[in-house]
Amino acid sequence: MALPDDLCTGHSFALIRTFCQNCGLSPLVRQVQAIWPDQKYENWRLYCFADQASAQAFLDHFAGVMFDPRRDRENRKARGVWRRSGEYKRILDLGPLSVPEILRT
Repeated sequence: MALPDDLCTGHSFALIRTFCQNCGLSPLVRQVQAIWPDQKYENWRLYCFADQASAQAFLDHFAGVMFDPRRDRENRKARGVWRRSGEYKRILDLGPLSVPEILRT
């Protein structure tokens, strides 16, 4: 599961941590740089789960983006970037998560 990095800070970080603890989930957390065709880029946080059901529970609660490292990493490299399609649009709110005011400008 992928979420914009700015959405995973402050109060949102606490919401994610509490949700995972309450559901008994222990995701591995990684970073990826997403790059759009217009060369805009943004850091995203990856929450990697042991099984599809855990990832789906996270998706249902937080409405992130499914990320498959074998498909989405550039050249399937562990440190490859995430080439996004379409037009870049900054996400400030997603489900119960929101970017802190200080990071909105």
